[in-house]
Amino acid sequence: MPKVSCEQCFFRVNLLCALAVDEPCSTFRPHEAQLKPPPQLRFVFRAERRTRAAWAFPSAQEQAALHV
Repeated sequence: MPKVSCEQCFFRVNLLCALAVDEPCSTFRPHEAQLKPPPQLRFVFRAERRTRAAWAFPSAQEQAALHV
């Protein structure tokens, strides 16, 4: 991987850099990429594990049948 320098930075090339350092800083962006941020990982939702609850309250009719 080639070593990056301030001369390759978007901010330095467009005279927007306000830092007086000779090494790339944390805001370094390659001039070719313009200001496009680096790609991020996609967020993927997990599939539902169950479509119904494992346990549910009995209905009113089932409760009435228990107490007869």
